Amino acid sequence: MNLLERITVEPGKCGGRPCIRGLRIRVKDILEMLADGASPEAIVRDFPDFEPDDIRAALLYAAGGSDHAVLKAA
Repeated sequence: MNLLERITVEPGKCGGRPCIRGLRIRVKDILEMLADGASPEAIVRDFPDFEPDDIRAALLYAAGGSDHAVLKAA
């Protein structure tokens, strides 16, 4: 399975924001937990439906979203 296939967007869930495998856990939530110092192992332990590849998928999704040129005004 392609990691990015784990990221789902459904209009009726979490306001249409990207989630993990249709669960009501947003990619943003995972990224914030990691930024706050939670380890991937702790996140998987705290969310029994999660798998380690879900964390990797969230990171890969975020990396793709940051891959654009930044244009500065002259």
